[in-house]
Amino acid sequence: MAEGSRTPRVSPAPKTVGKAAERALRTIRKQSVKAKEAAKEEVPITEHVGPTDIHDPAVLREAKRAAVWIGLAAGLALMIYLAEPLLIIFGGMVFAAMIDGGVRLLGRVLPIGRGWRVAMVVVFAAVFLIWTIGFAGSALAEQAAQLPAVIQAQALKIIHWLQGHGALINVKSMQPLLEKLAGSVGDLTSAVGGVIGWVTTAFGILVLGIYIAAEPHLYRRGFAWLLPVAERTRFEVTAAAMGKTLRRLLAGRLLGMAVEGVTTWILLALWGVPLSGVLGLLTGLLAFLPNIGAPISGTLMVLVGFSVSTNTGLFCMVVYAVVQTVDGNIIVPMVAKRTADLAPALVLGMQLIMGTLFGILGLMLADPLVAMLKVALERQSLRNEETA
Repeated sequence: MAEGSRTPRVSPAPKTVGKAAERALRTIRKQSVKAKEAAKEEVPITEHVGPTDIHDPAVLREAKRAAVWIGLAAGLALMIYLAEPLLIIFGGMVFAAMIDGGVRLLGRVLPIGRGWRVAMVVVFAAVFLIWTIGFAGSALAEQAAQLPAVIQAQALKIIHWLQGHGALINVKSMQPLLEKLAGSVGDLTSAVGGVIGWVTTAFGILVLGIYIAAEPHLYRRGFAWLLPVAERTRFEVTAAAMGKTLRRLLAGRLLGMAVEGVTTWILLALWGVPLSGVLGLLTGLLAFLPNIGAPISGTLMVLVGFSVSTNTGLFCMVVYAVVQTVDGNIIVPMVAKRTADLAPALVLGMQLIMGTLFGILGLMLADPLVAMLKVALERQSLRNEETA
């Protein structure tokens, strides 16, 4: 056979390499199986019980309850410690509800964007405040400066009258108390007639209220995002009910303040009672505090009236009775039908608690807080009835 026709021989090297690789894989697999079997045969490591491990179900249940109560106590302590910023935030929400009420009223007659309506309400409020300070501020400040002296003089007359009818009262010991009382009234009226105090707090409330009123859905949606998905719909319904109740409550409160303040000012001015402007302004402002503001404004009004004459004092008593009767029998019931029906004792108790803990700001925000809590509890009660 010719040399060119010979068939070339195939080298056995590749087969040898392939068999070696297969043997290596089989060896690795056998070692892995042996390692797993050895691991199964080993004794498991026992973890020792730590000092915080609780295996008794009853003790574990009580520990969870105790943790809940400790958490509530810590949260309450934190709320008290952060009382001022929390109240400023809540005050901003209340102010936002006032703005939102005006925005909704404008929306019925002006088909423009919400941002423009918010701006109109804020500008109107600022113009009214500037007008009050610019045109009526000087007169009110002059009247407010006279009010403490009038109150002190009338209180001394009452003490002398009681002494003449057999009451054992030491005028010298009562003098410091009367001066302190007159000084407190002077501080209040000077704050009303001049520059209102708490500039930082008021500025924070105003700014928060404007931001919240401009985009309320943004903040409500953001807070709902922090809740579980199953709870977000219930939160939206509850938040909407709270907002509606708060708007109507504040609208009725502002209506009552305007009616009481303007009516008192007009009637006293027509009779010629001195300090009629500041008395009307104080009556309107104090009407924001139910159960407390009316007696204070009525006492101041009667004292000023009796400083002029007996007839003027009696006329002031009649004015106070008429104004409070109209407010109590017409305005308050009308508002109560459309808002949360709050018991007077409940509101008064909350005012005492909030006033003691947080001062005048807590006293002013006690009523809206009670209304919102009542709505939340009513919604929770309906939810419990549905799941029962």
